[in-house]
Amino acid sequence: MKVEIRNARVIDPRHGVDRKASLFIADGRIVAIGDAPDGWRPKRVLEAAGLIACPGLIDVSARLREPGFEYKATLESEMLAAVAGGVTSLACPPDTDPPLDEPGLVEMLKHRARSLDRAHVYPIGALTVGLKGGTITEMGELSEAGCIAFSHADSPLEDTQILLRAMQYAATFGYPVWLRPQDAHLARGGVAHDGEVATRLGLAAVPPFAETIALDTIFALARATGSRVHLARLSTHEGVARVRDAKRSGLAVTCDVAANHVHLCDTDIGWFDANCHLVPPLRSVRDRDALRTGLADGTIDLICSDHTPVDDDAKQLPFAESEAGATGLELLLPLTLKWARETKLPLATALSRITADPARVLAIDAGHLGVGAPADVCIFDPEAWWTVERASLKSQGKNTPFLGIELAGKVRYTLVGGQVVYEA
Repeated sequence: MKVEIRNARVIDPRHGVDRKASLFIADGRIVAIGDAPDGWRPKRVLEAAGLIACPGLIDVSARLREPGFEYKATLESEMLAAVAGGVTSLACPPDTDPPLDEPGLVEMLKHRARSLDRAHVYPIGALTVGLKGGTITEMGELSEAGCIAFSHADSPLEDTQILLRAMQYAATFGYPVWLRPQDAHLARGGVAHDGEVATRLGLAAVPPFAETIALDTIFALARATGSRVHLARLSTHEGVARVRDAKRSGLAVTCDVAANHVHLCDTDIGWFDANCHLVPPLRSVRDRDALRTGLADGTIDLICSDHTPVDDDAKQLPFAESEAGATGLELLLPLTLKWARETKLPLATALSRITADPARVLAIDAGHLGVGAPADVCIFDPEAWWTVERASLKSQGKNTPFLGIELAGKVRYTLVGGQVVYEA
């Protein structure tokens, strides 16, 4: 199918493109930018004057809740939420039920995702069987089934020797290991940042050094094994400083931050707002500002939504008993734009954190608009303001700290493989 995206402001951070132009798409790929190919006869024209066309967004942490948690969300609802948010590629953590520790489960998930013909899904395999921290999974078989990396998600991996063996296995075959840096013992039972707010509300706390101690361990193991490590959901200013020093020393690590943590801090918990019960917990203002700075200077490689749909019953409980997590696929773009405006960062740089940079970390051919690239495109209106309401979210999970907040940035069209899969 031939599609022409006409008169858009085309922003392609990877190739340094930021200009008004038209995009020409045929057979699922971009065939030209600017001037139409000879004999061009499009089947569909998308008029995009006043809109921005950028590579389809890439989210490195989106829980789709299948298999096992269909009462929280379904693959259908979350894939619709993805394309409504301009997300054309996403990686899903292994903490399903059962966890993604068997090739058959991975193949089933990928088949289900392909049958919906929406966003591309890249499963992250379980690092240990059942995410129980005892036996290392058959990473080779899981990789053949479609896993692009291996992780323990938010499940604690307390045995450092098991982690060492897993990283050695992964390094032998070049598999990336994704780890969320948090000492399981120091964080046990904690639901909020260790500070004034947690003390005032009487909430069990997670100290910041639970992150830095874990980082020191991970860095030591990464140096010893030579494994490729991605740090998931950095949350403290000390953590940002540790990562900055590690990168300067030549350690090949990458890291991300959740969009919620770029904008919120522990005072946003207010009077026990369960929508602000997140993992890792919302930290101090100082931590939030350090995350924003680290994201701007490249210490933190990318932003993710950390999309975690939760059913209403699990959120309508006392804060400490509620289930952690927030829906975020549809908020990744507007929250990134909000960060760019507030920090006066060039739009292309901000968009790189949700397009080209995650593509680099995932090692996939996506996140750019070069000629011959897959035609995964997000077309959005940066000046369209909308209020985050339950009814406006496509995701089955309606849990987000931003309910009732007005944000700028609305997706008008999403194309995957040259097909329009969403339009508003």
